[in-house]
Amino acid sequence: MAKNKKEEQELKDQEAQTIDQQDNVDEVAVDDEQEQKDPIVELEEQLQQEKDKFIRLFAEFENFKRRTAKERIELFKTAGEGVLKDMLPVIDDFDRAMIEINKSDDKNLIEGVTLISNKLRNTLNGKGLEQMEVRAGDAFNADYHEAITQIPAPSDEMKGKIIDVIEKGYKLGDKIIRYPKVVIGQ
Repeated sequence: MAKNKKEEQELKDQEAQTIDQQDNVDEVAVDDEQEQKDPIVELEEQLQQEKDKFIRLFAEFENFKRRTAKERIELFKTAGEGVLKDMLPVIDDFDRAMIEINKSDDKNLIEGVTLISNKLRNTLNGKGLEQMEVRAGDAFNADYHEAITQIPAPSDEMKGKIIDVIEKGYKLGDKIIRYPKVVIGQ
């Protein structure tokens, strides 16, 4: 019996050692799998990060292209804005000259200056310059008019309205390049 007990004990010890060895082998196998998965997971994470960077960079580039295209279109529309702004006093001078020339009896002078004035205006209109239509009696709008001064209104219906236009306003396309200067009634 003692021999059997001793053998039984040895068998149990061997089984325990075998189980321990299997656990060690399983742990080593699991560690090996984790070590093998780590590079794969790392590569997948790096790939995802690079894809994200690429998508963001591509979107940023598309936005840049759209923005520069829009700016280019705006630039072409208003490329001559500075020159046209500089021509506005010349137009004003033509208007004042026409008032004085119309007082003259010289029909040839009136006709000649009128032709030159019309040619200048047509050329500027061809470049996109438009005169803003503002008349006495129109309602004052601070978004479209520049009030020079306020005077007592001649009648109650003229309160808050334009009494006189001092200087004409002009637009280049949809952009106002010079606001009309007006006197309003209070």
